Amino acid sequence: MSWLTNVARPKIKALFSKRETPDNLWKKCPNCGEMIFHRDLMIAQMVCPSCDHHMRIGPKERFEALFDEKGEDIPLPTVTADPLKFRDEKRYADRIRDARTKTGQTDAFQVAAGSIGGFPAVIAVQNFAFMGGSLGMAAGEAMIEAAKQAVQRRAGLVVVAGSGGARMQEGILSLMQMPRSTIAVQMVKEAGLPYIVVLTDPTTGGVTASFAMLGDVHIAEPGALIGFAGPRVIQQTIREKLPEGFQRAEYLLEKGMVDMVTHRHKLRETLAKLIGVMLPNSARLESANDLLSEADVETLRRVAE
Repeated sequence: MSWLTNVARPKIKALFSKRETPDNLWKKCPNCGEMIFHRDLMIAQMVCPSCDHHMRIGPKERFEALFDEKGEDIPLPTVTADPLKFRDEKRYADRIRDARTKTGQTDAFQVAAGSIGGFPAVIAVQNFAFMGGSLGMAAGEAMIEAAKQAVQRRAGLVVVAGSGGARMQEGILSLMQMPRSTIAVQMVKEAGLPYIVVLTDPTTGGVTASFAMLGDVHIAEPGALIGFAGPRVIQQTIREKLPEGFQRAEYLLEKGMVDMVTHRHKLRETLAKLIGVMLPNSARLESANDLLSEADVETLRRVAE
């Protein structure tokens, strides 16, 4: 074969061939269908610039958005991976393994400590990507550990809830985490520390029926689905058409179930103000030196005494 076939033709073909584009370079908004460049979307904290739809994000992104600086990861207690040896279409142990590989987490909750607006805070985040953020034994232990850390550090506890409910593969052991997480919340309240819940899309089931609705303040992200049973189940049960926007954050704000609906870009600022107001004076003194003048710190100290 001639040099035209062996050399020239492959070079010309390569010159005009279509370069492959990575699959994750663009993301389609699930609400409006807009194609958004991945880097721009990350800068916008996964909020669509066209329709303001708040997409789901994981603990890593939450910590980066909420803490003043990099937070300190809190080690969580380990639990039995498959206490009931449960199996449906797939073994529960395999589901856990797949979820850990996919998310890089040992379970749905991740906890970190740091400061928000200069005030001490412990943040516990549920990752919906880990088996729907379901409430199991590991989640119960995470809530208790987060509460202990908040009390020890004299810090506000912020829980970012996002879950489909209890983890059916753990049966009654999963349901037991509802009262256990309630006790964890009570520990924080008895210490006189603020407990704030951020409700994200979706927050449903046993999580809504326990720690997600026990906050001193409930903040919801725009458009978040919040409730116990889903709207489709309710509609099939009562056989009536539900109101427009039923169980969405804005509807629940109107009905008094949540205290405020806050855009993700303003969440850190809002949390800083709330924690600053709600922290007891003794706890506020520990972080006041970096924020206030010496005269203000002295005033706080006299009030605390």
